[in-house]
Amino acid sequence: MSLRISAAIERWPVAGQFIISRGSRTHVDVLVAAASDGAHVGLGEATAIYYHGESAESCLTQIEALIEILESLDVREARAAVQTLLPPGAARNALDCALWDLEAKASGQPLWRLAGLNEAPRALPTAFTISLGDPDVMESHAAGAVARGFGLLKLKLTGEGDRERVAAVRKGAPQARLIVDANESWAALDIEAEATALAALGVEMIEQPVPVGQDALLEGVTSPLPILADESCQSSADLELCARYYDGINIKLDKAGGLTEALVMAREAETRGLKLMVGCMLSTSLGIGPAFLVAQGVQWVDLDGPILLAEDREDGFRFDKGMILPT
Repeated sequence: MSLRISAAIERWPVAGQFIISRGSRTHVDVLVAAASDGAHVGLGEATAIYYHGESAESCLTQIEALIEILESLDVREARAAVQTLLPPGAARNALDCALWDLEAKASGQPLWRLAGLNEAPRALPTAFTISLGDPDVMESHAAGAVARGFGLLKLKLTGEGDRERVAAVRKGAPQARLIVDANESWAALDIEAEATALAALGVEMIEQPVPVGQDALLEGVTSPLPILADESCQSSADLELCARYYDGINIKLDKAGGLTEALVMAREAETRGLKLMVGCMLSTSLGIGPAFLVAQGVQWVDLDGPILLAEDREDGFRFDKGMILPT
């Protein structure tokens, strides 16, 4: 099988504005890789990990540098090669997922079966992200999300006034399940006291409260809520550290470098007794397709990237009453 590899950057506008503690976004540039055997075309989408210094352009350059090498291999050899030729990150994710997609199409098998799932993927409840804002704004957005059918809300926090923000969201969405993402902003806080206060407001999980490299701040912390690693868990190489300080991990294919590594992470994390969340960056449905497979059976699913955009791909996932439905 003679491969042909290509990649391109696409820009997708965000619906309104996406705001976290590090800044705001009005659009996302995604990297789309294509792998063809002449009869079938596999596609993979990835979003650059900006806090690692990646950009869509730098990831495109990484892929273009490998095209000649990869086109001399068959699809399985190429997928194995990208695991070592590229580091974890968006470039590897786009290529890895394109090669998985090509293999599935060429073999006539569904991707879920190739990935080792025992049954076809089922609909899952997904979190809807409430961007960082003033308490009254977040309250209004939470009420709107619940009105659209979302029963699980993920709140972006910043380390200042977080209790007020969560209390406001709880007022606007009294029956919703709540999880929070501190985005590394709690280093100066009493994490145990903060977690206790949020537990009283019905929060069920905290994501990445401390900066990467300062994970030891969690040592000795007795939290009433599970604390999950996001930025501190990029790939399976980080699982030993995460098992020491965290109760679980958030797997994102853009961080891990593709479906291949994400499947490894999920298996190894479960053997260590870690809870699992599968998340995403801002992306279209193409980007979350492989993540949807990894998300089957995990405790928390956060695959709302496409519905945070002004529009999605025509053949994208359907979202209905807070559920993400397989296509």
